[in-house]
Amino acid sequence: MDLSIEDRQLLAGDAGPAAQLAMRIVVRMAESMGVNYLIDITGAHVDSCLYHGQSGLDFAGRLLEGGASVVVPTTLNVSLLDLLHPELNRGDEAESQAARRLASMYEEMGCQPTWTCAPYHLEKRPSFGEQVAWAESNAIVFANSVLGARTARYGDMIDISAAITGRVPAAGLHLDDNRHGTILIRLMDVSPDLLDLDQLYPVLGTVVGSVSGARVPVIDGLPATLSETRLRALGTGAATTGSVGMFHAVGSTPEAPSLDAALGARDPQEVVDVTAQDLREARNRLCTASTTELSSVCLGTPHYSIDEFHVLVSLLADRQVHSGVDFYASTGRSVLAELELRGWADLLRSAGVTLVVDTCTYVSPILADTAGTAMTDSAKWAWYAPGNLGVDVVFAGTSECVESAVAGRVVLDERVWSGV
Repeated sequence: MDLSIEDRQLLAGDAGPAAQLAMRIVVRMAESMGVNYLIDITGAHVDSCLYHGQSGLDFAGRLLEGGASVVVPTTLNVSLLDLLHPELNRGDEAESQAARRLASMYEEMGCQPTWTCAPYHLEKRPSFGEQVAWAESNAIVFANSVLGARTARYGDMIDISAAITGRVPAAGLHLDDNRHGTILIRLMDVSPDLLDLDQLYPVLGTVVGSVSGARVPVIDGLPATLSETRLRALGTGAATTGSVGMFHAVGSTPEAPSLDAALGARDPQEVVDVTAQDLREARNRLCTASTTELSSVCLGTPHYSIDEFHVLVSLLADRQVHSGVDFYASTGRSVLAELELRGWADLLRSAGVTLVVDTCTYVSPILADTAGTAMTDSAKWAWYAPGNLGVDVVFAGTSECVESAVAGRVVLDERVWSGV
């Protein structure tokens, strides 16, 4: 390894046992990747704070005992709990206490108590070309694809090690050559009406992820200058069904002004044509329920933005969620604060919406009824919830979720999809 003087000082323990351990981990990861030098980062987003068991507590405890402190601005991903609304927790109390201890440990290391899977909604987010170390799959793909920042797919333990050292291996999506597309996905015979449907983008994302794996896909045939909301939904779906850390949407994402630029002036390794029928079948795969009975609606995976709440508030204006339906909308603390300032939080609560922060309803024991059918506008929630919670799921658009919640049963609008 071609290490700097500062790197060697950390390895030697000059900054304490925790920094030494963190640098050992970063260096060992670089060696395993065949990389011989490290680069600086300007920020990190840590997922290790999500409680999965005793090993996470042990690791965080060892770091704290060794004097761990992050050296770059570091935000925290979701917790196992809604730390602001503990009354929502329906899980084991011992596990809840462990999750709170873990949360406290990461705050003691100097991490910001953001508790969101959508750090790009915060006031400060990385700029184009900025090198960061982000964990959480949807955040990674958003940073690389939509912001044009640079991060590899960092996982637990690696993320906090990077934050403590301020260093990562010079590899993967941190480097120019690895950011060009290698698989071309062409949309064929997809109608303009379908392309203007918000729910198309998470569905398309699941198709992109399943055919791309860990490669960088280029998507051709989408409308130009797509909104961040649609790009985020696409990337989240791709990172859920595949290991996608970056995608290019020609005419929308910053490194894809043209197809040639997205591919780096090279031929793709593979070309995949996606039809409207492929998309319909992908949507159907996200639905496991066969009944119109409805017990829950779960929105906000990833955490809802102010723009998404604006849509939700409009859809629920002067309406009430059916008494037999539990309606949850998850978001981050910063967005919740804005909702409170605008008066939207009270409007939503009075309509029957439970606002959840700090966590997500597919990882946290919040749902009152997991035996019934849940409805969501998130491909990620629909993909993971059946396995995590044992709940049957209907995936649909946001407006359909609201109509269903008000009616007390699953209501789907098939008009755009019917011609497929």
